Amino acid sequence: MARRGENIYKRKDGRWEGRSLNQSGKYHYFYAKTYKAVKEKMKDFKEDKEKVKLIKHNNASEQFLAWLTGDVSSRVKPSTYESYYSCVYKHIIPFFMKREHNCIEKDSVSSFVIHIREDELIAETSKKKIFAIFKIALKEILKTSPHLHEFLELVKLPSTDYGEVQVFTSKEQRAIEQGALKSKDACAIGIILCFYTGIRLGELCALKWSDIDFESGTMSILRTVSRIRVFDSEENKTTLHVGLPKSRKSIRKIPLPEFLLNLLINSSLYKGDNNSFIFTGNEDPYNPRRFQNMFKRILRDNNIVDRKFHAIRHTFATRALELGVDIKTVSELLGHSGVSITLNVYAHSLMEHKKAAINKFNDLYLMNIESAKLAVNYPVLTTERVCL
Repeated sequence: MARRGENIYKRKDGRWEGRSLNQSGKYHYFYAKTYKAVKEKMKDFKEDKEKVKLIKHNNASEQFLAWLTGDVSSRVKPSTYESYYSCVYKHIIPFFMKREHNCIEKDSVSSFVIHIREDELIAETSKKKIFAIFKIALKEILKTSPHLHEFLELVKLPSTDYGEVQVFTSKEQRAIEQGALKSKDACAIGIILCFYTGIRLGELCALKWSDIDFESGTMSILRTVSRIRVFDSEENKTTLHVGLPKSRKSIRKIPLPEFLLNLLINSSLYKGDNNSFIFTGNEDPYNPRRFQNMFKRILRDNNIVDRKFHAIRHTFATRALELGVDIKTVSELLGHSGVSITLNVYAHSLMEHKKAAINKFNDLYLMNIESAKLAVNYPVLTTERVCL
C-alpha cells in the first residue's frame, strides 16, 4: 500500500503511477501493474540520477537546487513541497548565487539570516517560514558535517507576534448568517457550518456526506483541499489537491448542534450519495475560491467591513471562550497541534474573559460593602484601652 508522501497512486485503470520531480521542475512519471514495481522503478531512477549528478561541493545554489529536486518531493505533501519550491527559488537561490555567498559557510548563512530579517517587504510570518525551510534544507545538505549544529544555531526563528485576530461582532455574524440562508446558492450553508464548528476553509471544501454521522450528531474532519502548482506544466497552472489535514491533531471529530444537522439533511445538496463531496455532489472537491467569493458578496450586501474567510474561524473560537468553554476544548475543536497555539492566538480574547471574571470580584466587594453597612457597629478597642 502506498504511504503518505510517496507520490505513488493507484489509477482508475488498475495500474500504479509514481512521479518524481526532475531538475527542470517537471515531473518524471513511472507506470507499472503493481505498487512494488513502480517503487523499484523510482528507486532505480533516483540512483541513476545521483550517479550523473555533478554538483560542485562548494556551490551553494546548486546544492540547494539539488536538495529541492531530489526525493524531497516524494516525502512531503504537495502543498508543503510548493512552499519549499517557492522559498528556494524566491529567496535562497538568488541570495547564494552571489559570488560572495556561493559557499555554505558560517558567514554566508549568517548573512542570509540578517538579509531576511532586515527585509521590510517580507511579513514576519513569511520570515519564520523561510527560516524553517532553510533549516530543513541545511539539515539534509550538511547532514554529514560535524559543524551542522553550529550552522543551525545561526538560524534563529523570529518570535511569532500573533497580534489581535479579526472577529465579527454578534450583530455582524447574525447578518452574515441571514445572508447565507437567503442566498440562492445552497452551498452558502457552508458559511454557517464554519461559524458553529470553526473548521478551516480547506476542511469545509473537502467534506463528504460520509463524514456526517446523523445518528451520533458528529462531523469527522479527515481531509483538506488546497490549491497547488502543477510543476510539470510549462505555464504557471494550479490544481485542487485533496490531502490530509494540516496536522495530526487536525484529524478530529466535532459534535454538531441539532439545528446544523437539520440544515444539512434538509438542504437540496443531499442527493443520497454518501461518497460524494457535500458541496459538489460528485467526486470533485469544492473550489475554495467559490466560497471566498460568496463570502465577500455577502459582506458587501450587508455593508460589513471586508475580512478574510478565516475570520469566521476566529469568531467561532472567540464566541466559545465568551460562552465559558475551556481553552483545551476550544483547542481540540479547532484542531490546533497544541494548546499553546490557542493560548497565543486568542490571548486578547482570553484577557477580556479574565477581565469579566475579575469584575465579578468587584461586584462581590461592593455587595460585601453594602452588607457591612447593615451590620451592628461595635466599639473598636484602641491600643491604649487594651494596655490599661
